[in-house]
Amino acid sequence: MAYLTEKFGTAGALDLFAGAGETVAAARVPAIKAHSAKTRSTKASHGTLVYGLPLLGLFFLLWEIAPRLGWLNRIFFPPLSGVLVAWWDLLASGVLVEHIGISLQRAAIGFALGVLVAIPLGLLMGRYSLFEKVSDLLVQTLRNTSQFALLPVFILLLGIGEESKVAITFYSSVFFLLVNTISGVKSVDPLLIKAARSMGTSDFDLFRKVILPASIPSIVAGARLAVKSSLFAVIGAEMLAAKSGLGFLIQNSQLMMETADMYAGILTLTVIGLTVNYLLVWFERWATAWKSQSETSLI
Repeated sequence: MAYLTEKFGTAGALDLFAGAGETVAAARVPAIKAHSAKTRSTKASHGTLVYGLPLLGLFFLLWEIAPRLGWLNRIFFPPLSGVLVAWWDLLASGVLVEHIGISLQRAAIGFALGVLVAIPLGLLMGRYSLFEKVSDLLVQTLRNTSQFALLPVFILLLGIGEESKVAITFYSSVFFLLVNTISGVKSVDPLLIKAARSMGTSDFDLFRKVILPASIPSIVAGARLAVKSSLFAVIGAEMLAAKSGLGFLIQNSQLMMETADMYAGILTLTVIGLTVNYLLVWFERWATAWKSQSETSLI
């Protein structure tokens, strides 16, 4: 301080310290804003859950009391407590776990094949307009053909084994992923691509370092729809032509008038769908964490 006072004078030394303080404060702004954004996002997620619980609880309460009061026929719509007892019995016997494993395996294989096909194809169609023009008509034709209408075709060509069920789940999921990947690529900021090109970036590195990361939110949105569609498809296929899986459990329980087991299977599907959905939401936040950091670093 004595040196600075001697060199710059008392006022100058104080100005230097004030400027340093402002610089430190400015450097902390991005970190503070990033932390604030993360805190707001966490509070919003918790708030949605907390505010939604009362209505969900009311729905379950009505489910419990409506059959008991005679508003609904208990044979066709048993109370929630009876469904939970049936669910526990199926779980304890190992039957439910076996059916869950089979259905998830079929859906996961079909979804994984959809990812392997749709994302590379969507990146190419979104990036190269000529390739999109050549392939778009075929893609739109297939996309607008119902997967359930094609299920008999898959069974005729592939049989009633695992191949036809994997094929229907693949067909159900691939177009959601493809369309959202194309949309994500087209929404990438052209300035980012020009900046990467100006530095001599190759096509492969451009896809890997710029286009794919910027497209992740749109791809994950498509994946959430694709997962739901693949689960629906595999359940439908199991109801029509299978001797195992959650679809078979639900259909067989309905035919045998074991309605508590039927609703237990439906509840299990709901829980699986919610779990997978929120896992994908978490993955999107993790994969796009760089985005909020880069935005706040520019402020």
